Amino acid sequence: MVLALIIAFLSIFALLLLLIVTRGYNKGVSLEDLAGHTRPVDIEAFRNITDPAEDDFLRTSLPAKDFRSLQRERLLATAEYVHKVAHNAAVLLRLSQAATHSPDPSVAEAARQLMEQSLHLRIYAVLALMKLYVKVALPEAQLSAAGLVDNYQRLGILLGHLALIESPARAARLSRVL
Repeated sequence: MVLALIIAFLSIFALLLLLIVTRGYNKGVSLEDLAGHTRPVDIEAFRNITDPAEDDFLRTSLPAKDFRSLQRERLLATAEYVHKVAHNAAVLLRLSQAATHSPDPSVAEAARQLMEQSLHLRIYAVLALMKLYVKVALPEAQLSAAGLVDNYQRLGILLGHLALIESPARAARLSRVL
């Protein structure tokens, strides 16, 4: 009986996670209106706030009470960055889905790569958010979202590649959208 409840709970959780990850997947987005749909992320600030070495430095430099308070603020700020990353990944997922139907095979292939990376990043971001909220409640937990920054930068590179193939005139401007 307990096993059945656990399986039912995990199934519902997996379904909710799938819905969160693919929410808004059917709405089309084009390169022209991409800037109006994304939320900018300061990569260097994001990288700094997720750096485990920075956590270690603060842990050794501050009294425990001050560290916990500062760490909670940093975790909530990190969660804001991750929300933006998840949102941008969803937007790029919609963009890439539309571009996969291009008659140009190089555009379709670049869009397929962008779609794959966007989906992976979106799933990773949702899981990272869960970890962050656990860490807010339990500051001593050793959880990190540092890998998310590198994945997000990779997503920007793939967007630039797709933009360069599909619309070279807009490629430089679109690289600053994320």
